[in-house]
Amino acid sequence: MTRLRSVPEDPVDRTHLPLDEWRLVESRPGGDLGHLETLFATANGYLGMRGTPSEGRDVDSHGTFLNGFHETWRINHAESAFGFARTGQTMISVPDSTVMKLYVDDEPLLLSIADLMEYERWIDFREGVLRRELIWRTPSGKRVKVTTSRMVSFTQRHLALMTLEVTMLDGAAPVAVSSQIINRQDMADDYGKGVDGGPITDKDDPRQTTAFTHRVLEPQQDWHSDRRMLLGYRVASSGMTLAVGADHTVECDAEVEQLVDTSEDRGRQVVRAHLEEGNTLTVRKAVAYHSSRSVPHRELFDRCRRTLDRVRSEGFEAQHQDQRDYLGDFWTRSDVELPGQPAAQQATRWCLFQLAQAAARSDQWGIPAKGLTGSGYEGHYFWDTEVYVVPFLTFTEPRWARNALRFRSNLLPKARERARELNQRGALFPWRTINGDEASAYYAAGTAQYHINADVAYAFAQYVDVTGDLDFQHRDGVRVLVETARMWADLGFWRTTADGAASFHVHGVTGPDEYTTVVNNNMFTNVMARFNLRRAARAVRELHQADEAAYRTLLVELELDELELGHWDECADGMFVAKDEALGIHLQEDRFLEREVWDLASTPADAFPLLLNFHPLVIYRFQVLKQADVVLALFLRGSEFTAAEKRADFEYYDPITTGDSSLSAVVQSIMAAEVGHQKAALDYFRAGLFVDLGNLHHNTADGVHIASAGGVWNALVHGFGGMRHDDGRLSFDPRLPVGWPELSFPLTMRGSRIRVRLLREEISFTLETGPEIEVTVRGTTVTVTASGTVVPLPDQGPVLDDAVLATPVGLGDPRADGSVVTSHVPKDPEDPWEYPVTTDPDDLIEEG
Repeated sequence: MTRLRSVPEDPVDRTHLPLDEWRLVESRPGGDLGHLETLFATANGYLGMRGTPSEGRDVDSHGTFLNGFHETWRINHAESAFGFARTGQTMISVPDSTVMKLYVDDEPLLLSIADLMEYERWIDFREGVLRRELIWRTPSGKRVKVTTSRMVSFTQRHLALMTLEVTMLDGAAPVAVSSQIINRQDMADDYGKGVDGGPITDKDDPRQTTAFTHRVLEPQQDWHSDRRMLLGYRVASSGMTLAVGADHTVECDAEVEQLVDTSEDRGRQVVRAHLEEGNTLTVRKAVAYHSSRSVPHRELFDRCRRTLDRVRSEGFEAQHQDQRDYLGDFWTRSDVELPGQPAAQQATRWCLFQLAQAAARSDQWGIPAKGLTGSGYEGHYFWDTEVYVVPFLTFTEPRWARNALRFRSNLLPKARERARELNQRGALFPWRTINGDEASAYYAAGTAQYHINADVAYAFAQYVDVTGDLDFQHRDGVRVLVETARMWADLGFWRTTADGAASFHVHGVTGPDEYTTVVNNNMFTNVMARFNLRRAARAVRELHQADEAAYRTLLVELELDELELGHWDECADGMFVAKDEALGIHLQEDRFLEREVWDLASTPADAFPLLLNFHPLVIYRFQVLKQADVVLALFLRGSEFTAAEKRADFEYYDPITTGDSSLSAVVQSIMAAEVGHQKAALDYFRAGLFVDLGNLHHNTADGVHIASAGGVWNALVHGFGGMRHDDGRLSFDPRLPVGWPELSFPLTMRGSRIRVRLLREEISFTLETGPEIEVTVRGTTVTVTASGTVVPLPDQGPVLDDAVLATPVGLGDPRADGSVVTSHVPKDPEDPWEYPVTTDPDDLIEEG
């Protein structure tokens, strides 16, 4: 059994995070601070705040982030070459406004040492507000009730609201609240601890972020009045600008004194009062953040003022009600119900809530791999969005999907420039980026992943198929499809065999599996490129039929003609996809089977992930996968493969997949369910479901794994729900896990929202809004109506023995050249003479 399939049914510490299907609750302070700061982060897609305490300490890492707000820096290659990425981009922490320090009797509240009689912190996914209630017994023996809240608004994307309420339960005392805005990016905090400062260094873990030696946020102006403060900055190298402003409203049963001041790196409002027993002091803090690529800070100041003026006029409760209404609509469109599975239900809703926090108001920007919950991956956007997140958005919140895709279409000019740098026609989207420039310094596992083009094209096509938004296709999508298809037609080349058969090949690329790099005819890449080519030609022809004038404009703008469309069709029809007939499998790439197999079963647990413990060249010499590669192609383009091919491919590649990528488990779950390995499907689902709540990859402190959260929805809907879509048609072949009584979820299709309810004996569909639609269940087409449609199910699909997944296929078998396939772990340099080689699953032979 692989590591991914050994996850407990509920790996969360329920004494610390008790179970609640609609909330994430913390029963006591402490624990892994970085992990908890990520879990309790609040965000809306534009603005994100880590779940640090209002007191400002103790923390693992502070972080307040704005989507797309970044610094640039020169990438210094040890040995440079033409076309290498030149400009790094790093999302930076904007000034922290979450701090509201509390002093009672001049003693600070500090959770790590406070005598807490009661404590609870929670976020309700229906409310979107992080709340905390505690009763603190001060060193002098007085009891104080402290209630805090923090909300990042979905309806006003630039706004965050915070409250601090202090009630004296026993005795009287002087109370002070110091509410602050702190530029932590460039200055140490009050305790001498810098957060994001320090030199740019070589990171041991490429998933983490980069720090800086220079001042990043250059002060432009600070200003304050008796109740408002404003700070303005310009980013040193990227030239981006920022303004942050805060208003305070104070209510108290006693007389209050207020002091306010600002400096270039800090704003502070101090509230002081003497509270008698039973008195309450409430401080409400509204904060606005506005950023721009170049607009002067003075204009951003005005934008902050307008945002804060609205809150001053409307009040906090109106904002909280808007938040509840917004999330109510989100859950109506998105909630996946798992009756009888409370742990899975909570984790599923937490994942879906994270998708809302990452995507809802990203608007003009993309969706970072960590959302806005941490600094992991430097805040970059990857292919994760198009393959794992956009499908969820397309079927539940199409407007959010459209915004995510428009970010890509806006980057098309830079993608064209990048293609020129790599001597290609068309466009080549960057592997990792914030501003559209390629930021991947390690080209073998970065730039070489040309499949990013096909992933983007796939998301554009799927969106149009599901929504019917032809206006978007004709204005934005068709240009992206054309330019990405051009790149494939130019990158690939034709080969003709002795018998005259011609095939189209793509060499020198890397697929999703980053443990096999710069190879020829990567199966995933070629399959997805084939789709890209065909879909681009189709989109242009559809535009011709729909709008002759727009079609002619496109031909002139892109210097396009019908001959080029025909060439794309030929390339797609001739696309080479290697297959080994003896094993009955598709080859991940041409020479994959020439390698020996990595003995994962004998690899020590502390040697994972392999990328942090072995040189890339060591890994590249083996049949070993970081994540599902061929298997992902089987899912995304399932109609192009037979059931027998899918099973053979899954059973071959699954035992050699490490799951070192958080993107892997959910895809393995989907395909395990389809082919019949239903126990493995549930095991892999749990491995994806609890990636962050259970901190299974030990790096949740760097931020939420947003793509894995999207994959959880895919695993539930596509895997267990058995839903597939092809050219706008929905079909279902369900696989409800043993022990699950029911699975229910909504889908939005062409303006209609339907509710799908899967039981062991039947699947039903109910039209909730919009016109009636047709769906297919195991070959039978039915119409979904408001009164409901029920289709009986004799079973939940085939059930296969997972024992075949325990051992790699083909060990000990001869290759065509007579050599035997072996399995081993790379040599231990401390014991170079021992080299275990496995040629048979039951035998271990030691060779000197």
